[in-house]
Amino acid sequence: MDHFADRLRAAPQSRLQRGAAGEALAVARELSRRAQLLEEPGAEPREMPDAGMFAAADQLLVAAHDLAVVLRSDDEVAEAVRVVEEARQRAGV
Repeated sequence: MDHFADRLRAAPQSRLQRGAAGEALAVARELSRRAQLLEEPGAEPREMPDAGMFAAADQLLVAAHDLAVVLRSDDEVAEAVRVVEEARQRAGV
């Protein structure tokens, strides 16, 4: 996770604009959604706002941390890692 965020922070603006930031925001939103569903079953998850392409790395780290706090099994951790790794590959960073 830290590696992905660091790569986003180091990426040129052109790469962020070509989709890396959007991919990071999408995975941050997904991780946030999963954390909220575990914390408040039955409640409608709130969508993480778009704070801009330069904030995507931080949003990703916050969402990942929030999810890590509530994960209950090794399988859930492995699934979250898979989701992040796939997003990193799509982002091209």
